[in-house]
Amino acid sequence: MCSGGFAKCLGISLIPLAILCVFCNILLFFPGGMIVSDNAHITPEVWYFGGILGSGVLMIFPALVFLGLKNNDCCGCCGNESCGKRFAMFTSIIFAALGVLGAGYSFIVSAVAVHNGPTCLFYNETWTNPFNDGDYLYNHTLWDSCKEPVGIVTWHLTLFSMLLVMSLIQAVLCAIQVINGLIGAICGDCCGCCGSTDGAV
Repeated sequence: MCSGGFAKCLGISLIPLAILCVFCNILLFFPGGMIVSDNAHITPEVWYFGGILGSGVLMIFPALVFLGLKNNDCCGCCGNESCGKRFAMFTSIIFAALGVLGAGYSFIVSAVAVHNGPTCLFYNETWTNPFNDGDYLYNHTLWDSCKEPVGIVTWHLTLFSMLLVMSLIQAVLCAIQVINGLIGAICGDCCGCCGSTDGAV
């Protein structure tokens, strides 16, 4: 498969991941699936918009660039099509790096959120974050200390874990495109196959 075709496959994979990340981040604004009356009852890490900005908006740009590489017909340098395609592949490296940064940001925010746990109504009737040391991940009996919203620990852990995994996948896909783009920039869109086609003609 040529570099442009492979990049298109990566772009196709990034689009649904970005949509899912945005959806997960939006759901986190409704702790336990409920509408809260006070924004202070929402876990602080939700407001960092890791899924919306990092794995969502910032991921759309590299995804669209990757999708366009397959059909890129840039005339390039002084009409040299090969030069144009190589420049397009080089440009994709920059957008892939942007994708890695966005996914990395979302990954870090999600990891911190998983470690810190959710904001909830503690047994002493105060809204706080009782799991700052991360012990709740190994001791499920601590989950009962959160009275409201109902099921908030499971809700929080599930959605942020999904963001954690999906942002890691996005970072890996963008890192692969960095390598793919570098190969395409050096060798051209199709290393070897284009040259053999030209020779046959």
